[in-house]
Amino acid sequence: QVRLVESGGGLVQAGGSLRLSCAASGRTFNMYAVGWFRQAPGKEREFVAAISATDGSTTYADSVRGRFTISRDYTENSAYLQMNSLQPEDTAVYSCATRPGIRPLDQISEYESWGQGTQVTVSS
Repeated sequence: QVRLVESGGGLVQAGGSLRLSCAASGRTFNMYAVGWFRQAPGKEREFVAAISATDGSTTYADSVRGRFTISRDYTENSAYLQMNSLQPEDTAVYSCATRPGIRPLDQISEYESWGQGTQVTVSS
């Protein structure tokens, strides 16, 4: 089991940027694909972005492609989500998760270990 802790959320004005971090414990983190998901009040959790365990390939939701960038640092056992050009509709709790496979899939059901989440609020 991988333990995940997110950080970096906060309050930002529309058009601003934030960088979220996902710190992992456990030697197997680097063998897993990592995904970022978000859940806004009253809405279901949705996929944001994912990165492969091996070759750095990525997958993005249409709503964030071109604005958000997912990355990972194998030496730091961490993953990141750089969010630019933030809009009020990006307001949500953002969580990272891992899946026991290398492919950066977008299905929530594929992910097994989850962090507690970090709040991102974008004001207009």
